[in-house]
Amino acid sequence: MMGKITVKGLKIYAYHGVNPEEKQNGQFFIMDIEAYSDLSSACISDRLEDTVSYAKIAKKAAVLFTAQKDNLLERASMRVAEGLLEEFPSLERIKINLKKPDAPVDLDFEYMAVEIDIKRSSE
Repeated sequence: MMGKITVKGLKIYAYHGVNPEEKQNGQFFIMDIEAYSDLSSACISDRLEDTVSYAKIAKKAAVLFTAQKDNLLERASMRVAEGLLEEFPSLERIKINLKKPDAPVDLDFEYMAVEIDIKRSSE
């Protein structure tokens, strides 16, 4: 039974962006993560060992996201998604929506964002 573990609104301070001041001063980003896995064992056993902890997903995502300074949200999102698949072998698919509420664009907006959706390769 495929299930979804969700981390929504993870707020992380990081230094991504094309402009030098973004890499120097940093800003908050908001990340939504959907992690897909077979949750059937956890539904029956009620044991944490039979699932992937959402706390571990969130903490690993934050570590991956802040590990380097990327120009693009696309690159930062992909690094996080690939890192989560590598860290948690039972995850089959990761969807990340990465929001930049303070993007340096002189317009009134809630946020700018990139969304990626990757599946584990069958290799």
